[in-house]
Amino acid sequence: MSDPGLRERKKRRMYETVSDIAVRLFMEKGFDAVSVAEVAAAAEISKPTLFRYFPAKEDLVLYRIADHEGEAARVVAGAEEGAVEALRRHFVAGLERGDPVTGLSDHPEVLAFHALLYGTPSLVARAHTHQERSEAALAEVLGGDLDARLAAGQIMAVLRVLALENWRRIAAGERVADVRPDAVAAARRAFGWLAAGMPPRLRGETR
Repeated sequence: MSDPGLRERKKRRMYETVSDIAVRLFMEKGFDAVSVAEVAAAAEISKPTLFRYFPAKEDLVLYRIADHEGEAARVVAGAEEGAVEALRRHFVAGLERGDPVTGLSDHPEVLAFHALLYGTPSLVARAHTHQERSEAALAEVLGGDLDARLAAGQIMAVLRVLALENWRRIAAGERVADVRPDAVAAARRAFGWLAAGMPPRLRGETR
């Protein structure tokens, strides 16, 4: 009998390898200029095999950020403090270490990936579905009612706008060291506004 863990590792390596090949081609030639057949050929697999792993062309790119889907929900679920405070701490910590998901990274490959993602309408649209699933997961952790869904929508919007603003400034040529203080201050302000408008139960214990 084969090892289930080994099968899972092989599957994950396949995802990573094909996604890396695709992203490299898209960065070199442009997303719309590269066909799925070209990606499959470069990865030395058939188109049907590629589509078994990636149902849509856009998924080849978005696999890079798939691990972040549901991240806000995981942070809140594992926190002892209120949801807003937990997410504020998590985001500010990401800014301090230059986590690409915060937009505060000047690594050339990260900048190129973000330019590909935000500069391709179909990728932006596909990324929106990831955002919606993350929002739904967060709402569920917050209680699942209307207040929870409203709170989750506001929180995810704040995280998205903060990250986009950081990326915009870095992409325009500003230094990370210069942007970081403003990014931290903006995050603290934004999460402060969120906390002020949240129902008491969402400012404190969420479970």
